[in-house]
Amino acid sequence: MQYDYIILKFCLQKKIDIAIGTSVSVAHVSKVSRVCSVVFDDDDDEVQPLVTRFVNPFADYLISPGAIKRRRKDTIYYPGYQELAYLHPLRFRPDISILQEVGVSPGTPYFVMRFNAFKAHHDVGVKGLSITQKKDLVELLSHHGRVFITTERDIDPEFEKHRIRIGPEKIHSLIYYAKIFIGDSQTMTTEAALLGTPAIKCNTFAGRLSVPNELENKYDMCYSFQPLAFDAMKAKIKELIIKPGIKEEWLEKRRILLKDKIDLTSFMTWFIENIPFSGASVHKLNMDFSRFITPKA
Repeated sequence: MQYDYIILKFCLQKKIDIAIGTSVSVAHVSKVSRVCSVVFDDDDDEVQPLVTRFVNPFADYLISPGAIKRRRKDTIYYPGYQELAYLHPLRFRPDISILQEVGVSPGTPYFVMRFNAFKAHHDVGVKGLSITQKKDLVELLSHHGRVFITTERDIDPEFEKHRIRIGPEKIHSLIYYAKIFIGDSQTMTTEAALLGTPAIKCNTFAGRLSVPNELENKYDMCYSFQPLAFDAMKAKIKELIIKPGIKEEWLEKRRILLKDKIDLTSFMTWFIENIPFSGASVHKLNMDFSRFITPKA
């Protein structure tokens, strides 16, 4: 409530017309002011019960990927993923100088691992890779290339030598040139797949989230495993490590995916410029998503 008050005060002082984001306060403030709230949410209702109950119903406009189906009937669905707002080829170009920075020659295989802190409200009770499983994976991968680990928390001492310390703006270039991404992070798994890097995730969200499920089942770009299915996960990693031409194969999968998906930044811009302030139904907007797809992306 305190943060709601801070945001409300700011909006009134600055005479804000539109508030955009995923914030609880953005949705709440719009109900007690003239501010129009636009909430972008890419998590399933079932895994974020607090957001589903206390945020999404209060937003003037709720916008989500088409892979998700919500209880709110007037949700606006777009063909794409939230990560394409910054990882679409029109928005992101990998910087090969990252290889020199981390001491890897072009063409030399390396792997990126991500360990999540699971601190979000919807992460309560969620489990990822155990310390024993992490050790097992690092040992396996080390026989085939360098291993770089990025984490949200203090790293276990035995992994310190693998820890990568680079600016956050460089992490996507590092992932792009990696042979495989492995971790227990939701978002970074999706990011890796959209960058054309084989992505493997292990946590108790596996199989429960619509976006990674689509990436796995429709586009075959990432794979999700429960912690108890660790042996199956290792088998998949071993299969991918020895697969010839894997990067070229995944970049082709990426090209096929992008033919179906929009440049989300272009859609966001168009939507904000055309938002019906008069209160007219959003369905009266001519939302032809084909205009936001880049044929040669």
